[in-house]
Amino acid sequence: MSQRASANEVRLIGGQWKRSKLQVLDKPGLRPTPNRVRETLFNWLGQDLSGWRCVDVFAGSGALGFEAASRGASHVVLVERDAALVRCLRDSQSRLKANSVQVEAGDGLAYLQNCAKGSVDLVFLDPPFGANLFDAALTAAAPVLTDIGWAYLEADRVFTEVTLRGAGWSLHRSGRAGAVFFHLLQRSSAAGGDIKSAAAQHP
Repeated sequence: MSQRASANEVRLIGGQWKRSKLQVLDKPGLRPTPNRVRETLFNWLGQDLSGWRCVDVFAGSGALGFEAASRGASHVVLVERDAALVRCLRDSQSRLKANSVQVEAGDGLAYLQNCAKGSVDLVFLDPPFGANLFDAALTAAAPVLTDIGWAYLEADRVFTEVTLRGAGWSLHRSGRAGAVFFHLLQRSSAAGGDIKSAAAQHP
C-alpha cells in the first residue's frame, strides 16, 4: 500500500499511474472512494481492464475513473456538474497525459440517458449520499451497459439481493468500509457472467 495521502489529495493505487496524486477540493459532500474500497473493487474486476469502456457519472475527484484508465480502460468518461471539480478533473487528465479519459461538464444521469444502448462495459455510480439518487442512477445505467456489463454502486446503506432483483439487477459482490456500502452489480439477464469477458469484447 502506498503512503497515505493528505486530506486534500488521493493516491491512485494501481496500474500505470500507481501512487500518482489527484487533488481533492474542499467541497460539501465530496468523499473520494477510500483506498481500501478501490483496492477491493479492482481485485474483483481484475487489474487489467484493457479495452473496457467506462463512465463515472458522479466523478468528483475522478478517483474511480482514473483508476480504471490506469489499468488500461480504452475510454473513460468522467461526468461532473460542479465547475470547480470539472477544472480539477481536467487538470488531472492533462497532468497524467490520460488520453483515454474524457471529462464532461454536466448532469451524470442526463449523460447516461443520452448514451447509446449497450455501449458501456462499466458504470461507476457514487452519487452524493444526501441526494437520494441511487434508484434513479441504477435505472439510468441499465440500458447503456453491454450484455455482460457491470455497475459499481456506492451508497450510505446496503442494497440487498432481494431489493436489487426487484429492480432488474443481480448482486455479484458487496462490502462495507465504515459508513460506505459498496456493490458490484449486473443486470439480472446477465447474472453469472464472467468479468474477464468484458475485455474480450474488445480484443
